[in-house]
Amino acid sequence: MSFNTFGRMFRVTTWGESHGPALGATVDGCPPGVRVDEATIQHWLDRRKPGQNKYTTQRREADAVKILSGVFEGQTTGTPVQLMIENTDQRSKDYGDIAETFRPGHADITYWQKYGIRDYRGGGRSSARETAARVAAGGLAREAIKALAPGVQITGYMVRMGEHEINRDRFDWDQIDRNPFWVPDAQAAETWAGYLDGLRKSGGSVGAVIEVVARGVPAGLGAPVYAKLDTDLAAACMSINAVKGVEIGEGMSAAILTGERNADEIFMGNDGEPVYSSNHAGGILGGISTGQDVVVRFAVKPTSSILQPRQSITKSGEPTQIITKGRHDPCVGIRAVPVGEAMMACVILDHLLMHRGQVGEHRGSIG
Repeated sequence: MSFNTFGRMFRVTTWGESHGPALGATVDGCPPGVRVDEATIQHWLDRRKPGQNKYTTQRREADAVKILSGVFEGQTTGTPVQLMIENTDQRSKDYGDIAETFRPGHADITYWQKYGIRDYRGGGRSSARETAARVAAGGLAREAIKALAPGVQITGYMVRMGEHEINRDRFDWDQIDRNPFWVPDAQAAETWAGYLDGLRKSGGSVGAVIEVVARGVPAGLGAPVYAKLDTDLAAACMSINAVKGVEIGEGMSAAILTGERNADEIFMGNDGEPVYSSNHAGGILGGISTGQDVVVRFAVKPTSSILQPRQSITKSGEPTQIITKGRHDPCVGIRAVPVGEAMMACVILDHLLMHRGQVGEHRGSIG
């Protein structure tokens, strides 16, 4: 199986399976001299790890990261950084009943059709457990961004769970870390808790929409044609397990706006830098960052593993009914928030390095 690597200069290769001995990431292209240790990366993994509350899968994984190479005396050396996370709470027996059956909504059937072999234990390589490796790589990327563009802040949060949306008039950055849903709306968090608890007890699941914002991104990142910043962000988010749609800025809603409303008018600010009347573009114009907040939004489908019977077929083509056992997230969107942040960090760093390599400092002064 090829195509396990993303990025151009900051290149991340993830490896491992859900029920294998370990998984991780090999990161090539991280600049030397970045101060990092296992505790720094662990902070981000702790935000994603399972079993932290009743709203996520009860699989108990420490997600303890080990740095095997590329760091010496607390700094990156410029050589590949190998990050490893051991699996410690697998229950492969939970999946014995589906060894010959395809789970609806999962990649079981397409993996079999493509490769003629599949690891049915938790989905193997297609499991959302793979995203732990991305979060580890994203933790390293954040430390490198601090060195190159210290003003950049990356924050993700949920804006929708099923039919329930946040009220943007109540948006509060400080609320994001105060509830289990990463929601910037305290009232919405309270409503969602009861809603998801009911779904969890019934063995059902629901989808979600996550928004990730990168504040302080310098103008000029990206390229006009085949290395657009928004192209790479969309691809990075779309590659996350269970993601079915990605928007940049206004996204699909731009189709219902008039040109007058959609145009982000430009003025000169008191500090000699351009300012914009709005940010419908999501901080990117022509594939290049404007200096405004970069805003990405992605939709995560409902967890396909549910305790309600579904119709399917076996590998021999026989009809069957299946109930997926095991430990699963009633809303996988909750743990997708730190994954989205990680992908944003990796892409932003990749473009910072490309920009530095091609252009160096910004070329076009204004005023």
